[in-house]
Amino acid sequence: QVQLVESGGGLVQPGGSLRLSCAASGSSFTVNVMGWYRQAPGKERELVARITSGGVTNYADSVKGRFTISRDNAKNTVYLQMNSLKPEDTAVYYCNVYAWGDSKYAGYWGQGTQVTVSS
Repeated sequence: QVQLVESGGGLVQPGGSLRLSCAASGSSFTVNVMGWYRQAPGKERELVARITSGGVTNYADSVKGRFTISRDNAKNTVYLQMNSLKPEDTAVYYCNVYAWGDSKYAGYWGQGTQVTVSS
C-alpha cells in the first residue's frame, strides 16, 4: 500500500505562485508515473501534469508555460511549481501515483489540497 501526503496549497492573488509537494510512502514499492490532477466545483477532475520515472512530462494546454512538474526519485516526491496563477486555476489539487507493490501495479490518490486564486 502506498500513502500520499500533499502540501503547499493555499490562497494566492492572481499572478502569484505556489508550489505543491506530494510525498509517497509505504513498504516495498516502486513508483512509476507521478502526476497532479485538479477538480473545480461543478467540474470533472482533470489532468494538470504528469511525469514518468524517466522524466518525460506532459501538461494540460491550460497550464503549459506556467506550471512545471518535477520529481525527486530518491524521496519519492513530486512537485508542481505554479506560476502566473489565474482565478480559473482555483480547484482542489490531487496527487496521483502509479506504483508497483504487493505484487500489483496500481494507482493511488492523495487527499487533495485546496488552491484558491483570488484578489
